[in-house]
Amino acid sequence: MHKILQNLFNWIYPLLRKIGFGDTLASYISLLLNIILLCVLAYLIYVVFRIVLVTVMAIVAKKTKTHFDDLLVSNQTAKYIAHLIPFLFIYKSVPIILDDYVYWESVFGKMVGIYIILLSLWIIRSVLKAFRDYLKDQPRFSDKPIDSYIQVIMIVLWIFATGVIISKIFDITTNTLLASMGALSAIIILVFRDTILGFVASVQVSLNDMVRIGDWITFDKYGADGDVIEINLATVKVRNFDNTTTTIPTYSLISDSFRNWRGMLDSDGRRIKRHILIKGKSIRFLKEEELQKMKQIQLISSYIDIRQEEINKFNSTNNIDKSLSINGRNMTNFGLFRKYITSYLENYPGLNKEMILLCRQLQPTSQGIPLEIYTFSKDQRFEQYEYIMADIFDHIIASTVYFDLEIFELPSDKNAFVD
Repeated sequence: MHKILQNLFNWIYPLLRKIGFGDTLASYISLLLNIILLCVLAYLIYVVFRIVLVTVMAIVAKKTKTHFDDLLVSNQTAKYIAHLIPFLFIYKSVPIILDDYVYWESVFGKMVGIYIILLSLWIIRSVLKAFRDYLKDQPRFSDKPIDSYIQVIMIVLWIFATGVIISKIFDITTNTLLASMGALSAIIILVFRDTILGFVASVQVSLNDMVRIGDWITFDKYGADGDVIEINLATVKVRNFDNTTTTIPTYSLISDSFRNWRGMLDSDGRRIKRHILIKGKSIRFLKEEELQKMKQIQLISSYIDIRQEEINKFNSTNNIDKSLSINGRNMTNFGLFRKYITSYLENYPGLNKEMILLCRQLQPTSQGIPLEIYTFSKDQRFEQYEYIMADIFDHIIASTVYFDLEIFELPSDKNAFVD
């Protein structure tokens, strides 16, 4: 290769000497013509290889079944390779053309060498981007933080390339460069603090499987409530349910607390945990005639019979004076209402009966007695979940009047807006 280049560029000077040019003039004209020839040849090489590589890669991509080569075409890998080849030709030619100009040979050689290193990084990056896009199309890797891995690889390559470039510019050895970098490590850590934290966080998030692309997360500190659409070295992008986008620093995922709803979506049910407030003064013992009337409610008809028989037997055995309702055992409208709600939930088709299902009374408050529903819907989808929960509480609220119970509401003045 070296001899071919010598034969290509060294014929001009002897020709000029034969024509009659002096040594100095022949040398300068020869140098100028060689530079022009080098530029022309480099451009022709670029045009030829760009046409050939781009065309060949496009044809191959169309004929093969794999999608990876299509991604190489879309990420312009062939174009970058076509740029690299003429610069390799220039890099080999510079020492021959500038053989008598040591200083300029060193300067141009370093410049071309640096550009070759940068082009090589561009080629590697385009291949990695194609690889990233290919993995994202695979179901096994669609929820993995591929962007973070690619960025880590690129950072390592950039550090290595930066070291090579510095060593080329200043003509220093690798050992000297490493020693200098060690002395500057404190400054490097300060300047690249966010990148280093992001790198560490990205690795931990990936290894511990804390967040995947597509996960629904809630991060109150940053106002994020939606699906993760991108995970990279520095940030995590969340598309909120109002179609806004929130950007969260990656290292915040391990330094702060957030909620990931993946476990709920992967489970067999989504929890319903909501209560209504019953006025305490509306809770009372039930009379015999009221029980007979409530037997018309089918879900608790048999329960009332069984329960009433047990209570009557207990009161009779213990000679309870029933002139006062407080004596002995009794049924209350609130207790019977809880039993009715439990039976209603057990018969509701949208709930998962294999998971916890209960209607419970909570600690009394100044607003009343909380009656809480704690169960799980079969459908975890947001719209269906909200429909099921609303349907259940519509029924519960409407049912209170049949048990002579009152729901707490803050008092309002009907005439507040009347002139």
